[in-house]
Amino acid sequence: MDMRPEPFVPPAPMPRTVPPTRLQIIWTVMHNPLELWGRPSFTLPWIETKFFKERTLIVNDPGLIRHVLVDNAANYEMSEIRQLILRPILRDGLLTAEGPVWKRSRKAMAPVFTPKHARGFAGQMLAKAEEYAARYADAGPDGKIFDISVDMTELTFAILSETLFSGEIVTASESFSDDVDRLLHRMGRVDPMDLLRAPPWVPRLTRIGGSRVLGKFRKVVADTMALRRQRMAANPDDTPQDFLTLLLQLEGPDGLTPDEIEDNILTFIGAGHETTARALAWTLYCVAQSPHVRERMEEEIDHVLATGAEPVEWLDLMPWTRAAFEEALRLYPPAPSINRAAIADDHWVSPSGETVRIDAGVTVLVMPWTLHRHELYWEKPRAFMPERFLPENRGAIGRFQYLPFGAGPRICIGATFAMQEAVIALAVLMHRYQFDVTPETKVWPVQKLTTQPRDGIPMRVSPR
Repeated sequence: MDMRPEPFVPPAPMPRTVPPTRLQIIWTVMHNPLELWGRPSFTLPWIETKFFKERTLIVNDPGLIRHVLVDNAANYEMSEIRQLILRPILRDGLLTAEGPVWKRSRKAMAPVFTPKHARGFAGQMLAKAEEYAARYADAGPDGKIFDISVDMTELTFAILSETLFSGEIVTASESFSDDVDRLLHRMGRVDPMDLLRAPPWVPRLTRIGGSRVLGKFRKVVADTMALRRQRMAANPDDTPQDFLTLLLQLEGPDGLTPDEIEDNILTFIGAGHETTARALAWTLYCVAQSPHVRERMEEEIDHVLATGAEPVEWLDLMPWTRAAFEEALRLYPPAPSINRAAIADDHWVSPSGETVRIDAGVTVLVMPWTLHRHELYWEKPRAFMPERFLPENRGAIGRFQYLPFGAGPRICIGATFAMQEAVIALAVLMHRYQFDVTPETKVWPVQKLTTQPRDGIPMRVSPR
């Protein structure tokens, strides 16, 4: 007899049972694209449809995903609508650059994000997590309510600032969480003009006001670059050999242009920590609703910390903590859609012999949101079940049915960095404190570039 408690099913839009009208599509895409998808998106391996007379292929089959993102990746470029949204913000940053510019930038930055190099950041990650955890010390024995979604943004920014920029980002971090929200989620939202494929010079009314925040971020980047250049010139031997220095050293005719360096610094400051922050907040929320999971995590964390193991070892020594984070990434993937467009005609043959034809110009949507909740590939797909990702079970998860960091040439460069950061942060926080939901904790996921809670995640934080 199975005595395990019924797993927690966190809030998410139910699949539509009736196709939306054109007006409903526009409204939903503008406000929360996660509410757009119908039941076929969660039950069929692929779907051909049309959005505003544009043919779209929604792909859930892992084999077809591999074909698009890996085997024939050269035939698929960033979709036009994605670039209309992101390029005004990030220009030629790593998330939006294409062709030779992307290849040059990716090659230049790869050494910083190798697993070996990422492990070298563990001590700094631990120090910043402990420093941030101290903020909860005055919560009192009965605890105090904090918006965990804001707190995790501030924590991951502190870690990113210290590890990649040696703490020398020229900005007032007190308002940084709000600035990120305004930049990425005002400037980064879908506008009706995007759906109509209007050229970039046509004003986007939904983004009015965002340009001022973008200007503020650009100034932060320019000031940060100027400060580091001064330090490099004045005392090269005392300059931190971090991500910022590396980028500036690559400036030149055979490396990166000044504009490309600025774009990549903005990408990492503005978006580099955002995905991890959202996933950490969702993890703490789901764990709070799953007492048996929290108990296993606390036992594991307490044991590992009692042994004095170095933080670089925690990722391997804390399988339950890692699994909880990975399950939160499944249910609330920070990047809920991967958008591509076919350059030339293509086709793929399924193992059963069925042919999928992809004509040039067709938009291809690989949707981690639907893939991670798909009935063909997951048991109880809407439930929070970290045990799926324990070492003895994870072999059953196909490489292309779980894409929290994407796949192929454009896989997230910071995946190892993010996993290590998350486990260290969770261990520090959960060793000292208990995070509980309250009557005010009424969360709802919305897609604004990342999958984030509509009204934050208020939780009571109390000492353990």
